[in-house]
This record gives sequence, C-alpha cells and structure tokens, in this order.
Amino acid sequence: MPMSRSAAFGLIAVLMTSTSAFAQTAPASPLGRVDPVRLSEATRVLASDEFEGRAPVTPGEDKTIAWLSAQFQALGLEPGGPGGSWVQVAQVSRTKQDGPAAISVSANGQTTALQRATDVIVSSDRPVSHITLTDAPLVFVGYGVDAPERGWDDYKGVDLRGKIMLVLVNDPDFGAPEGHPVAGKFDNQAMTFYGRWTYKFQVAAAHGAAGVLVIHDTPGAGYPWSTLQNSSTAPKFDIVRADPDKERVAAQGWIQGAVAEQLFQDAGLDFAALKAQARTPDFQPVALDGVTMSIDFGQVADRVQTRNVLARLPGTTHPDETVMFGAHWDAYGRATPKNGDDIYNGAVDNATGVAAVLELARLFAGGPRPERSTVFVSWAAEETGLLGAEYYAANPVWPLETTVANINMDSLLPGTEIDPNIVVIGAGKNDLDDRLAVFAGREGRRLIPDPAPQAGAFYRSDHFPLARKGVPALFAAAGFTGHNAASRDYVANRYHQPTDEWTPEWKMDAAAADVQLLYEVGSALANSRDWPAWKPGDEFEAARQASASARKP
Repeated sequence: MPMSRSAAFGLIAVLMTSTSAFAQTAPASPLGRVDPVRLSEATRVLASDEFEGRAPVTPGEDKTIAWLSAQFQALGLEPGGPGGSWVQVAQVSRTKQDGPAAISVSANGQTTALQRATDVIVSSDRPVSHITLTDAPLVFVGYGVDAPERGWDDYKGVDLRGKIMLVLVNDPDFGAPEGHPVAGKFDNQAMTFYGRWTYKFQVAAAHGAAGVLVIHDTPGAGYPWSTLQNSSTAPKFDIVRADPDKERVAAQGWIQGAVAEQLFQDAGLDFAALKAQARTPDFQPVALDGVTMSIDFGQVADRVQTRNVLARLPGTTHPDETVMFGAHWDAYGRATPKNGDDIYNGAVDNATGVAAVLELARLFAGGPRPERSTVFVSWAAEETGLLGAEYYAANPVWPLETTVANINMDSLLPGTEIDPNIVVIGAGKNDLDDRLAVFAGREGRRLIPDPAPQAGAFYRSDHFPLARKGVPALFAAAGFTGHNAASRDYVANRYHQPTDEWTPEWKMDAAAADVQLLYEVGSALANSRDWPAWKPGDEFEAARQASASARKP
C-alpha cells in the first residue's frame, strides 16, 4: 500500500539531497535543447535496482513517486494534481482467479466440458467473488463492430441480454483479398480500435451481453494462443467504476478457433461461410440455436491504489487550455528470475520516456512561458492496462475538451546514429503528425507509417484513453523502425526482461534528437490558437467534435 504522508515527505527529502536528485546537480545544457546526458542520467536513476523495477503498489512505486515529485519541484514547476498535489490517486479494481472454473457446452442433448486456458480463457472485471452463467445462449455477431462513421453495424438491434456473444478478432477488412469490397474500409492491415479485443469487451457490455468470447486466430490476434495462456492466471485490473455491471460483462475472454468452429457445427452452421458474410455491412447476427454455454468460477476481488504524477506550468494568456506531455513510469517490478536477476528494470520501457518528460519540463520551465498551460504527466500502471491514463480520462484534472493535444513518449532506444525515418504510431489519424513532419523535414528527416500496423500499437499506450475521449494524440517512435539492428535486438532480447537495463555505455544522442522534435511541436501548439483535429472519418473524430462544443468562446 502507499506510504504515509510523513514517510513520503521524508523520502522526498532524502532523494532531494542525494546524488539521485540530478535535476539540481547535473550540468546545465543550452536553453532550448534536449540534453542527451540528462536523458541518460534520469534513465539510469529510474532503472536502477534501488527502484526495484517500479511496479505499482510496491515500495518501488513509493520511491518513484517521491523522486519524480522532487524533480518537478526542483525544476520550478507547480503541482498539477488535484488540490495542489503532485499526484492523482487512481482507484483500481483487482480480480484474481480463486480455484478452478467449470465451463461446459450443451448441444444435441450432450454436455461437453471445456478446459480453462486450454480451450477457453475467461475472467471478469466485475468486483465480485463469483461468476455464474447457466445455459446461456450463444450469438455470433461477426466482428462486433458498431462504427456509424464507417457505415457499419454488426448488431442490427439484436437482443444480447443473458447471452454470450461470439466475435471475430481484428477488423472486418483484416486479411481481405485485394479487390474485395471491404478492403480499406477499416484501414487495411492497420488495426483500428474496432479490431482490439478491449473494444469488443466494452461494446458487448454496452449491448447488454452476459458474456463475450473472442474467437482466436494467430494472424488476426497478432500472437499465438500460448501468449494468452501464459498470462491467463495473472491478476486482472480495471479502474473502479461507478456501475461495473453496466460497463463490464460478467464473463469475458477468448475461445480457441477450432473449439468455436465445433460450436457452429453443433448448431448446423457453416463457420467459414459466416466469416465471409461478416465481411459485409449487411451481415446479420446469427444465433447458435440449440447450443448453450455454462460458466462458473470464483475470484478474489479487491481494490488497490496507484498514482499518476502531474506537474504544470500555467499559460500566460490561455491557462485554461492545456498541452500535455506524458510517459508511463511503471515497469514489472520483481518477477520470475532470469539468469539470477529478478528485477525488471524497464530502462528503455519506459524510464527513457519519463526522462524525456523531465527534459521537456526543464525546457519549458527555463524558457519563455507559453501562452497555453503545459502539463507533464508520469502515468501509472500502463503495463497492467493503461490504468493510470484510463483513470485520468474518466476523472480528468484538467478538462479534456480544452486539452489541445497529448504527446506520448514510450520507449527510446540508446544510440548515437540519428535515423532519418521517424515512425508515427497511428499515422494519418490526426493532423499532429503533419505538424511533426514540418519540423522533421527541417532536419532532413521524414515520417514513415508503423511497420507493424496489424499489432494495433496506437491502442496500447497511454495516449489512447484520452484519444477515445477526443484528445488528439501524437506517438512517434523514431528508433523502432523495424529496419535497424538495435530495435530488432531490443525486442528479441530485452523487451519486458530483466535485461532491459541501463549501462554506462549508453549514449542518448539519437533519442535527444527525437525528443527535440516533440518539444518543437509542443512549443508551437502551446503558443498558438490552433486546435489539432482528427482526420475526417477517424473513429475519434465524433468525440472531439462533441467536446469542442463545450469549450468556452
């Protein structure tokens, strides 16, 4: 649990006077330029064993929160959290398996048991100790997409109350052959929000379903069944919700493709033919007549707290408008030892991003005060489901309708060679990447789209919960082009491993050049009357248009 207020202040005092409090002691860099030495030093501190891998709700969180608060204070920023605090406390619901699950299917007068993790992966985000669904009818709803801006509705008014929804993974146009009418309807291979399993869980609840199972296939999911299986027993986290029964179904998860296909066969349906129909906007939901599923399992449900760290510089003429810079502070803490090391230091992911936020805060604090306010956030619990950002989106400290943009930094690779290519995650979704392209072009660099768009990376980092509420987001990842040896080596050998560590050989020149561009984009936004916008037809355009009407003239 979080430390007491007096203990926290004591730790802040110690850190402020230690060599770790580099904001006061590191050599100054020229005003207006990102300093690679400072980037490296902040990464070194946060990724040190002293911070124990920065897992939420551990002593590592307490140390991280205290150190970051001290750095922002030393830089001359003011607290940006509620009530003049450096932190926003995020209330988190946690559920964990408690005993075995009984899962069965009844069809044609026979009942067949399914094995949890082997055939079906199922859990619940509802904060209750037991989940029971008895003989729930099954309904196939295609890709489960309700996208009015794209002329697509897989539900057609179907009544899902008391029923379990079966849904295909990814978007309707994923893997569609060239020339198919659906091709390009959902950005081709670039997964949209509608393709994410998180969306399918949420929309199932919005339509009143009792449960939802995503039909797994490796190309569509982007990972094999074993990836889901390996994490199936880990605790599940969600923000505390006012009405969890309304926002979360009772049971949610995945079902093996072959197991699902057998259910369709038991109902006398042709699964392959229905998948083909699901690629058309005329698709109608199909009940699996005569087939029902029962699910029964126990879980332990409790609440925990974690914290976002927020610092702010009020704007001179438009302080009610906010340009936000963010990065998540958490990693995986102490976990399964590998080669005798159990601390998952999270140096690249994401001590580097937090170091970049500190550098941007330093530059803004040391330069001319911009017209709009700037807020610098270190998000909590990204690795457990973007929970810090999710909580903020549901409980914003600074109004989202007047949040101009959210610039996200997640994982910067060490190195001295500046890649001319800058990957924009979610390229073309809004006009922030157009603005970045202008500054990049001045340096002889160019923007390229995500080399792995099918992974849906835009929906897997902290800008996303605010994007869903309409806030335009910029997420550039220059080092991860997929074309260089450094990024391939990192993903293969250090990503989410104890080996993601800082070393004295680190040079952050290339990362500093990348962060410099984000600083220039953010500075331009903070000193203009311009409002970035989502591109026409984007899934978040409507949310921004709705929030824009709430702005004061």
